[in-house]
Order: sequence, then structure tokens, then C-alpha cells
Amino acid sequence: MAKGTPISNKLIAFKELPGGDTYSQTFSKRAIEPLVEHFGKQPYWLIHAAEKLGARRVAYGDVAVAVNAFSRVPITIVLWQCCEEFPSQGEMLFDAAISNYLSTYDITVLCESIT
Repeated sequence: MAKGTPISNKLIAFKELPGGDTYSQTFSKRAIEPLVEHFGKQPYWLIHAAEKLGARRVAYGDVAVAVNAFSRVPITIVLWQCCEEFPSQGEMLFDAAISNYLSTYDITVLCESIT
């Protein structure tokens, strides 16, 4: 599906992908919840783990990294540490041009593999 579209530098959530709103709960269970379970109490450990994938730290949430899954398919992983009022949370964000490279299903499989 690669169309050669340049990176837009605009991040979107999974729900904004074609069909993403319908599949977001399953995506969360497969890709986000395992990250939160593993790194939620110590989100800074994500930085060290993600470095093995060639990720770089970015400024979102309490801790965030950007993984270049493919040359024009960056995936941004964001974690918020738990506090007295809220449990740990996580999110994966995508460049708005990602649908020019992968289907929503393929994005789910890719994110699950990264996790």
C-alpha cells in the first residue's frame, strides 16, 4: 500500500484511523494494555527497552518514545505513571499519513509486535 506519501508530522490516535473507532477496544487489549501492565509503575523503563528497537525519546506524557517501524511509519508510545487519583495509562500515536502505508489491521499487528 506504500504510496510514497511524506510524513505529515501530525499525530493521530488509533480511533482516527479508517475503522479504528470500531476496533479500538481490541487494539488497546492487544497493544496498549500489555505495555501499561509491564511499564505502568516504572514508565522510564520503557526508554531502555525501546532503545533496543532504535527508538528515541520524545516529549509526551510522563514518558514517550518514537519507534520507526518502517522509514515512513513512526509509532509514538506514550505512558502516564499511576498516581493516587488515576491508574497508569498508555497510548500509541501515529503519523496522519500511516494509512497510506498500512491498513488499520496491519497497524494493529505491527503495534502488537512492537509491544
